[in-house]
Amino acid sequence: MGMDRNTVTGFVLLAILLFLYLFISTKNSQDLMQQKKLTEDSIARVTAAKNAAANAAARVSDSTSVKSPLDSVAGINKALTGKPQLITLETDLLKIVFNSKGGQPESVELKKYNSYDSTPVKLTSGADQINYPVMVGGKAVNVTNLNFTPGAPVKNADGSQSISFVVAAENGSQLTHFFTLNNGDYRLGWDIKASGAASLFTNGNLNIKWLSQPQKQQKDAKYERQLSNICFFEDNEFDFISSKTEKTFEGKVQWVSVVQQFFNTTLIARNGFESGNVKWARQTEDTSLIIANVETNLQAKFPGGASGVIGMEMFYGPNDYTILKNHAAPEMDRIVNLGRDMYAFVRPINIYIIMPVFNFFKSFIASYGVVILLLTLFIRLLTSPLVYTSYLSGAKMKVLRPEIDALKKKHGDDQQTFGMEQMKLFREVGVNPLGGCIPALLQIPIFFALYSFFNSNIALRGENFLWADDLSAYDSILNLGFSIPFYGSHVSLFTLLAVITSLLISLYGMANAPDQSNPALKYMPYIFPVLLLGFFNELPSALTWYYTVSNIITLVLQFVIQNYIINHDKILAKMEAVRKKPKTKSKWQERMEQMQKTQQTIKQPKK
Repeated sequence: MGMDRNTVTGFVLLAILLFLYLFISTKNSQDLMQQKKLTEDSIARVTAAKNAAANAAARVSDSTSVKSPLDSVAGINKALTGKPQLITLETDLLKIVFNSKGGQPESVELKKYNSYDSTPVKLTSGADQINYPVMVGGKAVNVTNLNFTPGAPVKNADGSQSISFVVAAENGSQLTHFFTLNNGDYRLGWDIKASGAASLFTNGNLNIKWLSQPQKQQKDAKYERQLSNICFFEDNEFDFISSKTEKTFEGKVQWVSVVQQFFNTTLIARNGFESGNVKWARQTEDTSLIIANVETNLQAKFPGGASGVIGMEMFYGPNDYTILKNHAAPEMDRIVNLGRDMYAFVRPINIYIIMPVFNFFKSFIASYGVVILLLTLFIRLLTSPLVYTSYLSGAKMKVLRPEIDALKKKHGDDQQTFGMEQMKLFREVGVNPLGGCIPALLQIPIFFALYSFFNSNIALRGENFLWADDLSAYDSILNLGFSIPFYGSHVSLFTLLAVITSLLISLYGMANAPDQSNPALKYMPYIFPVLLLGFFNELPSALTWYYTVSNIITLVLQFVIQNYIINHDKILAKMEAVRKKPKTKSKWQERMEQMQKTQQTIKQPKK
């Protein structure tokens, strides 16, 4: 590709904008298992004998002692000393283990997704809980300290499953957590029912504190942390916080989501939360499995005051655009980062062009690497008119090189006069000096769209291609054992291929550049690939594979177009014909020439 000064400037701008996985199994021999069984049987016999003696002693003690006051206490006070029970509900998508202590989910597994260590993805940890205070004897007690009485799981007529957890108080008030789970749905319905809410909650207010510590699910925890954030829907508008660590909600909040690279846990209120805030911080310790620490405080009010229900849902699932669009709360599809903030302009490109084409190829091709290759071919075909225009502009500049060199020799160090004469030459032969720059700049949205798409596309997760075992993470052919600043601790082959092909493109382009005297242009073919080497090494292999394929196509197009399509003799003849035609200056050209003359006059020394 012929690269004049403006073309290189375009690619520099592009470069600047572009830079903004232990599965353990054990086998026990039959002899060991039998020995273990004999040991356990022996222990069981000893334990049984001890228990029999203890029970006999207890019966004697019961005839002479008074019952503990605690055993006669009913209601919430008894719930404070109850023994926790674990109950499991399971669908085709989720496996949820409930704990009667707190009456809420303790463990949530996604059955269709595995973590980096080949174990099922778990979206809860020991630190995760949803807490709120309940008034007991005039004192506030956290609901996570109460042991609820669980009901038996029920299969409903519509195919759903439900379970309830109840705490009853002495004064007739009752607190119930009622859960509903459907097949084919990542949402868990959660109703908090209060009978006599006035005695359980101050002014009927429910003050929720949701603590969450999302765990590492990807091979590269550092990169996963970078892509984590908090999303929310406030006053019917989607928003998120990424760099900030705290957000106070000023309006009604329908949902708040703790978002990782490919999964999210979202708390949804059917009628909205009245107010609240969220505090969060990415984990800074690289060796930790924790991605972030999140504390969310939300307030809701029981309708009716004395009794009522607050309806909520918990979404435990993937950041899949289609699932979030059709089976979640409003605007939750925006959790999938297809373009935000200053890059929001690329979201329509992803939704209406990139995603449909990618899904079309995926519908009949099993290999995602081949799908990406075909997607690359489609994009290059779509942008081919722009590419041809850029090459044609480069060819024209190549034809003009002798005349430009003559002008430079004539005017020497007088860059002002040289610039004026060069612009005059361009106007005479009908050449647009920005012809090679504009097409490159117009391709920037596609680069940013694909960067967002490959970083957030969960379909690529765990998919292998060639030497890459996961297209959603970097490929590695060598682990260095140490980290190099601005590079990393591994060697990505796709990144190396992308860098090498970029270097070849730059060198080929510089060979056709009309002006090679500028030191910045002289070293640019080496600077840009080096920047790519540091930036691309941590990126998903899907993106670096795309970039490699795109560069190979560019090299082929350069050779074919420059040698077999563009006729330099015809271009020269056409430019000479344009030179002979009468010229009329546009107002912009007149203003530019006047500015150049003024600057030249100012630079002349005063007599």
